[in-house]
Amino acid sequence: MKEPLWDLEGQPFRPDRPLRRVVSLVPSLTETLFDMGLGDRVVGRTDYCVHPAEAQAIPSVGGTKNPDLARIFALRPDVVFVNVEENRKADALAIAARGIPVAVSFPCSVAEAIALVRRLAALFDLPRLPVLEEMEAMVAARRQAIPERPPRVFCAIWRDPWMTFNAETYAHDVLTLCGGENVFANRRRRYPLAADLNPDLPARQVTRDERYPRLSEEEIRRAAPELILLPDEPYPFRAEDVDAVRALFADTPAGRAGRVLWIEGSLLFWHGTRLRRALQVLPALIQG
Repeated sequence: MKEPLWDLEGQPFRPDRPLRRVVSLVPSLTETLFDMGLGDRVVGRTDYCVHPAEAQAIPSVGGTKNPDLARIFALRPDVVFVNVEENRKADALAIAARGIPVAVSFPCSVAEAIALVRRLAALFDLPRLPVLEEMEAMVAARRQAIPERPPRVFCAIWRDPWMTFNAETYAHDVLTLCGGENVFANRRRRYPLAADLNPDLPARQVTRDERYPRLSEEEIRRAAPELILLPDEPYPFRAEDVDAVRALFADTPAGRAGRVLWIEGSLLFWHGTRLRRALQVLPALIQG
């Protein structure tokens, strides 16, 4: 398993000062810090750090992709938490250039997400963390309850074009743990877009992220999902979209059974303590 937190040199994050003032540019980590009892250390957050409600009283430094660096500098943080997917490397480098430690995370599985929480507990000298113990117990119990024949699931994360995630992502691992079979687990993203949507066209060899394939409607139909999930992030699917998507894929098992569900996207995509809520809510939804 890879290191849960590292610096911008790719080395394990080892702060040279106590972490009393924290800026979090990662919504899931902001929530996690509060759940760990460290909310009083958080002095800056993003506009998207809305959980728990108390976090919204913390000054915002802007968006995850466009933070106000001047605001961050003015807060004099001891550390800024960033994530590979959610934040821009240019911003992280600019923060580090001011002598502010930057801690980078990128969990791609449930086990790595739990390791990240465990590492945070060590960083903040928390010898015992009840929320971590609860998460570990819930994960162990869920692993024993995964059905032998899980329902086949297509989870949309974008439309026009349709997009989903493959087995190399945290969302896939959560979906699997909660009792679903990702029908596009082995599907890699191809470049350019035309080749992704049509496998008969030649694809370029690239060194880019291949974990989020783009799909044609026909490919989704061929996958024969028994359940279609419409999360409210990253694409802002709404409850009103359910009927239209069900009609669009009416000739799939999910469409015929009316198994198209609108869900809270953070349950799949927010690593950290949000995993507890995912394990409470998603299994019943997925397994019907």
